[in-house]
Amino acid sequence: MNRRDFLRATSLALASASPLARALEADNAYRRNIGLQLYTLRNELASDTPGTIKAIAKAGYKQAEMFGFPDCDPVITACKESGLALNSTHFQWDTVVSPKDDRYSDFQRILEKANKIGLKHLVIPYLTDQQRKTLDDFKKVAAHANKAAELSRKAGIQLSYHNHAFEFQPREGGQTGFEIFMKEFTPEVQFELDVFWVKVGGVEPVSLMRKLSGRVSQLHLKDLKDGLKLPEFGSVPNDAFQELGDGIIPMEPIIVAGKAIGVKHCHVEQDQSPNPLESVRQSLAYLQKL
Repeated sequence: MNRRDFLRATSLALASASPLARALEADNAYRRNIGLQLYTLRNELASDTPGTIKAIAKAGYKQAEMFGFPDCDPVITACKESGLALNSTHFQWDTVVSPKDDRYSDFQRILEKANKIGLKHLVIPYLTDQQRKTLDDFKKVAAHANKAAELSRKAGIQLSYHNHAFEFQPREGGQTGFEIFMKEFTPEVQFELDVFWVKVGGVEPVSLMRKLSGRVSQLHLKDLKDGLKLPEFGSVPNDAFQELGDGIIPMEPIIVAGKAIGVKHCHVEQDQSPNPLESVRQSLAYLQKL
């Protein structure tokens, strides 16, 4: 039995022991509404937005999670024409993390446009080096996110934070930025957990998900090549990003846990690939076989 078959058999055995087994049955909400984070196809979108969106829809994806919002008008138009739902987007995070005024006026404009489109989720996608040097920096981010989340709540939109691996790096006193977020975020700020970066940061995704029950709005499904020395808190080689089922992260236990803790949406993502469209097709085919 090869590694991929062994991992799949193991994940199925674990899932079958759960009352929520067979997470991706035909009527499973994640299967019916599986999403794709469009950053995966950023180069293809830049050269042919309508054609790329059509190919995503033809591949079987039901929704698209955008990036770079609010500057996404061509993508919004193409998704509407192709029937891809738009529920969530990554947005210009400085409008929250480094606001120009106490009213968060730039973020309020983002909220207004998000409401016009019908988005229900806005996600802080990243922090620059300058925004995460110390634990106090993470506390400042949390304080800003909490205020912005109250504005989001009033607008009927969920604000969330998307992790990478740097949040799990021990800092002063051994504490991590992610621990600060877990403590400091109000209930109005949720997490969009990227299971790849959780694993790269040295944490088991399912274990973390259970700790965050009720606080994870969305998941990024992404697989990790075997052999990477973990934890790693910086960049990783391009080939560390694998199609679902080809790496070391069993997906079904993650999806089972997602259902148990109240996750709303799952999005496939693969940051690097020599053939992104083929990669997202392969990952979806893997999910459909679970």
